[in-house]
Formats: sequence, C-alpha cells, structure tokens
Amino acid sequence: MIDKVIKAASHKEAAAKAVADIPKGAFLIVGGFGLCGIPENLILALSERDVDGLTCVSNNCGVDDWGLGILLGKKKIKKMISSYVGENAEFERQYLAGELELEFCPQGTLAERMRAGGAGIAGFYTPTGAGTLVAEGKETKVFDGREYILERGIKAEYSMVAAWKGDRLGNLVYRKTARNFNPMAATAGRITIAEVEELVEVGELDPDQIHTPGVFVHRVVVAPREKRIERRTVRRG
Repeated sequence: MIDKVIKAASHKEAAAKAVADIPKGAFLIVGGFGLCGIPENLILALSERDVDGLTCVSNNCGVDDWGLGILLGKKKIKKMISSYVGENAEFERQYLAGELELEFCPQGTLAERMRAGGAGIAGFYTPTGAGTLVAEGKETKVFDGREYILERGIKAEYSMVAAWKGDRLGNLVYRKTARNFNPMAATAGRITIAEVEELVEVGELDPDQIHTPGVFVHRVVVAPREKRIERRTVRRG
C-alpha cells in the first residue's frame, strides 16, 4: 500500500525527517503568500539544519521572525526569486548590503513560471514587464503589434507546500486563499514535500475537489499550523 506520510514520534520530528536530505545550495520552490498557506513547519525544520546557500522561489520572504524570514535571518538563503519583499526589514538590509541576490518577477508571471515548469514547458511569452527593467536581458518578440518577453519555466530540486487536508497517497486540498501559489509550486518540484493540517482516509476526499493529485507529492507531514496574522487591520470604532 502506498503511504507517503512521514512517521515519527512528533510532528517536529516528522518535519525534520522530511527535509533531512535537502543539501546545501539547494534550489527550492516554496508555496504560500506572506504568512498565508506557507509550509511553516517544514521551513522551521530546515532552518535548524546546517544548510546554506539556498536559492528560494516564493512570492515573498515572509516576515522577519516567521516563514522564510527565519531562513533569511540565519543567513541560509543566497538568492530569492520573488514578486514582493515589502514586509521584511532584514530582507531589505541584506539586499542593500549586497549579502542577498534578488530576482524580481511580476506576481502573475511567477505563478505561470511555476505552472509552466511543472507542465514541462521550457518558456512562454508574456506582455507583462515589456519595456521595463523586468525585460532587461530577455528575448522579446512582437505579436499582433504588442511586445512580449520570453520568461523561463521554473523547476526545482525540492518544493515545499502547505495544504488543509491530505491523504496518505498525497492528494491535497487547500483552503480558500491559502491555495495561492501552492498548486503550482507542488507540480514544479522533482521532490515535493507537503505539510497538511488534517490527514483523512483514502477515498474521503471528493475527487472533483482535489487541488493537487498525489502523483505530484512525494512526502506528507501532518502538523498543526500557527496561522499568524501578517498585518492586522481593523475598523475604527
């Protein structure tokens, strides 16, 4: 029987086992958007290992003390490929000090680069970023009178994603906005590691509601999530 769930005495030990073979200098794709839908337990486990020189592809780098910000604070990330970095002061400091490489990528383009990589598509043309700094050094073509730039699909050695529910076959369901980049990230990794809040029996997930089929997932960790709020906004009384 196929069982992709990592067995351990605790969820922390399971997360540690799941990321134990990620080497120094690895190329990682990490799902999530800010603090929403991030694989926080996997990130924390990776931060406790002696690995550095990582290249991480993710919408952003979390905040200073949570998410990918933990890896950044421990100087484990060499390069980020991101679309937004505005909530992390340490990110700003490292970049301006020349300690961190950064490749900016428009948000929709970043999602499509992951999707394309997972689908085996080497590259695609998009008008987003044409005529701007984003286009520097990239091939351009004109289609129907409009300029497009060539963007490469992204594939990685490892992908780490977070889901709401999953089964031992690796089928995943994300919850509401926590879906964000996770489905694309899950398909673009040679080895995809998923942390899920709730493990269900095979057959309990409605096939029509599965967002990531188990064929894309190699390891599953069952772990609770802290679900921090990135920025609390309330209405004045």
